[in-house]
Amino acid sequence: MDSILLIEQSLNGLQLGMMLFLLASGLTLTFGIMGIINLAHGVTYMLGAYIAASVMAATSSFLLAVLAGMGFAGLMGLLMEFTILRRLYERDHLDQVLATFGIILVANEATKMVFGPQALFMAPPEYLNKSIQLADGLQYPLYRLVIILVGLLVVLGLRHLILNTKLGMLIRAGATHRATVAAMGVNIAQVFTLVFGLGALLAGLAGAMAAPLLAVQVGMGENILILTFVVIIIGGLGSVRGAFAGAMLVGLVDTFGRAILPLLLAAILPPETASGLGNSLSDIAIYLLMAVVLIIRPEGLFMIKGKR
Repeated sequence: MDSILLIEQSLNGLQLGMMLFLLASGLTLTFGIMGIINLAHGVTYMLGAYIAASVMAATSSFLLAVLAGMGFAGLMGLLMEFTILRRLYERDHLDQVLATFGIILVANEATKMVFGPQALFMAPPEYLNKSIQLADGLQYPLYRLVIILVGLLVVLGLRHLILNTKLGMLIRAGATHRATVAAMGVNIAQVFTLVFGLGALLAGLAGAMAAPLLAVQVGMGENILILTFVVIIIGGLGSVRGAFAGAMLVGLVDTFGRAILPLLLAAILPPETASGLGNSLSDIAIYLLMAVVLIIRPEGLFMIKGKR
């Protein structure tokens, strides 16, 4: 296999993995720690992308666009949790699914009303819209490398938050001993609100960073949400470390599956057959990965103590 292709696809896999981690880190906290199935997590991803694209078009400031997308998504997450979701913590999971699915429908229609049905497009800023030489014969888009760097910074920031801060201590304690933490006078509902807002903020960051790579359109959050759920199931509920490991695995498997499988099959099959079969196999590769992980470790690769 061409080493240049291998390096390039590895970087593409890392970039996709980092995007998935930004989404999965927030979702695994709300799903694994708060015990709520939030199908509307993709809404904050979509809103982050829309706000970023709109602010970029109005101001030409990429940094301002990203900050606006993050901030708006975080505020919408807090509003969503305060007005609707906190009433569902003790309810059946079916109620949570129905309520968050309703949020998706309302948010999609409201987005159409505000921004119109046409997709928005956002170009990276000029200083990032270039390729850099990584090796002989390999030029890679600088913007994708920036996404990888941003993801690594978020990984380190979350690790510090969870392990070395009072809020992180309360999150870990509330995840496994909610009643005990509440009995000690801690407002656990307030902690959960902050966790939900943090998850929405990270989803908004993912949407803002993805906007220059994708068409910003209604429903974009639902498409990536399925991959995000696969990530947290592989990584283990409630584990940020697991979300990172799962995101990297899914990103690399999905990327290599789409890039490499058709080439490998083309060596033994007619081109049209190889292309169709390769695309089909690549679509199910991550689900096969999830099945293998669950067979070996039904609780996922990592899981917070007390959740087994």
